[in-house]
Amino acid sequence: MHAQSRPPIVLVIGGNDPSGGAGLTADIQSVSALGGHPAPVVSAITVQDTVNAQTTAPVPPALIVEQARALFADMPVAAIKLGLIASAEAAQSLAYLLASHRQLPLVVDPVLAAGGGMPFADDALVDAYLKLLAPLATIITPNTAESHRLAPQAADGEARAAALLALGCRHVLIKGADEQTTDVHNTLFSRDGSTRHFTWPRMPGSYHGSGCTLASAIATLLGLGHTPLAAVEIAQRYTWEAVRQAWKLGKGQRIPNRQAKS
Repeated sequence: MHAQSRPPIVLVIGGNDPSGGAGLTADIQSVSALGGHPAPVVSAITVQDTVNAQTTAPVPPALIVEQARALFADMPVAAIKLGLIASAEAAQSLAYLLASHRQLPLVVDPVLAAGGGMPFADDALVDAYLKLLAPLATIITPNTAESHRLAPQAADGEARAAALLALGCRHVLIKGADEQTTDVHNTLFSRDGSTRHFTWPRMPGSYHGSGCTLASAIATLLGLGHTPLAAVEIAQRYTWEAVRQAWKLGKGQRIPNRQAKS
């Protein structure tokens, strides 16, 4: 195989969801569907289904870092996606590691709660996101509720994005799928002052792992060489199609069809 035909390797760090709807399964499916090679690092074990999460157990920070270091030593990683972490200690260890790979695009998806509402992050972890991980991010992708928790004093979405950009990340994508609006409104804010709004038809029902799908898709497209704006736009189109063709596999949220063709 010629070097130029190799897929970009996307290091995905996240939790295992036994339903296969969110977490590393969503990451692996999304990266593969868009032409990347997923290299998964397990950061948490969860007990959850399509309705809600019941329990989460963080993987010891040293073991998370050892998994990632083994991959960095062996493979030419092209991009990184960071999902569920589940402990401030893990965030601290990962921040130290990721700071030594700042040349790589990093998509931070701050998973603060399960789709069913169970919290995944305490105040210490939120603080670690703000002080340690957001400054390293190429793009951070909070939904509206997560953006409120990350910037609780900000008056509106623009102010919340400005607060996150001031921490050092280059782009903030605030997602509106969790709002009660007719359409889904997502907005990309960038450090150069530019703002890009996206509107997508809202599909009926709710979907398990759509945020993981979007963040992993963005990371893959960055690894393929797309600009951040192009990566965000293409990844949204891919995610919307996966949601449009989602399956009802369990008793709760639908699971996006990440192999769907438009």
